[in-house]
Amino acid sequence: MEDEAIPSTEYQKYERACAKIKQENATLLADFEQWLAEKRLVENTIRQHVENVEFYVNTFLLYEDAIPAREGASSVSMFLGYWFIRKAMWASPTSIKQNAASLKKFYSFMHEQGQIDADDLEDLKETIKEDMPEWVEAEHNARSDLPTCCRRVANHDWDAG
Repeated sequence: MEDEAIPSTEYQKYERACAKIKQENATLLADFEQWLAEKRLVENTIRQHVENVEFYVNTFLLYEDAIPAREGASSVSMFLGYWFIRKAMWASPTSIKQNAASLKKFYSFMHEQGQIDADDLEDLKETIKEDMPEWVEAEHNARSDLPTCCRRVANHDWDAG
């Protein structure tokens, strides 16, 4: 019986850490939304950036471990090049590029807020610039592995209209 209590306790710690991070993220996302509004972006663009970042910080960064947003800039490549393609059924070349743009804006905001340093922001931007072709190719390859019946649906880039 003792062995069963340990995983439960570890899981409870993880759940508590995730709940705390989600509270912090709610404040961050509200501040990010305000920051985007101050940049005079249109409401639909702001909403899309916030939704993309919310998925990243509250789903991906908390998927296996409780990682705060301020520590997530270095995980963008794993997210866009692997995890997003396999876990988000709406993944497409367009959505990968949109998420990359959202994450660049979010981590620029985080840098302005003093949450990450300039080197982390530059590394993120460089990673996105260099790895984007590979991520798009990986998404294409993942789609081509689908059965024919599913490929027709997946080949439609829903984000592009």
